Amino acid sequence: MITKLPVRFAFALVALLWSFSAVQAAKPMITVAQLTAEWQRAKEYTKEYLDVMPEDGMGFKPTPEIRSFAEQMLHLSNANYNFGATASGKTNPFQGKKMEEMADLKTKAALTKTVMDSYDFMIDAVKGLSDAQLSEMVKMGSREMTREVVLAKAFEHQTHHRGQCTIYIRMKGVKPPNEKLF
Repeated sequence: MITKLPVRFAFALVALLWSFSAVQAAKPMITVAQLTAEWQRAKEYTKEYLDVMPEDGMGFKPTPEIRSFAEQMLHLSNANYNFGATASGKTNPFQGKKMEEMADLKTKAALTKTVMDSYDFMIDAVKGLSDAQLSEMVKMGSREMTREVVLAKAFEHQTHHRGQCTIYIRMKGVKPPNEKLF
């Protein structure tokens, strides 16, 4: 009986650890409050990029085959709407529209408003969720993932395209905003 006790104990311990990991796996790694703060910070940081780029830089392309500064920011905005709608279930106000091709959005004033509106949409989408909903599965195209993963992918996407704009700003002879991690 003494030799069986450690085996039973080991099985019990494994079962207990598995149950804790299963419960932990169901919890989101981040909260709605944290996500909201991060998206607000990203919005403010992106606004700094829009503010420093001169009006004549809106159509600037470092090479002919890539997006202009405005097109990069409109691409970022379009994705904010798409990811935010997927994560929240809210209707994307630009569904089916190609924002990058909308000439009326490419002035500095219109672009700034459009980009800030896309961040507001995303922030409202996040605020409309509960922490528990972050663990729910949603479909994005042919993929299924949690709402939390959708929002993480969205954050990665906007960071990537804002980062690309650093080079555009430097090539226009302007100092880009300092990194804003916190």
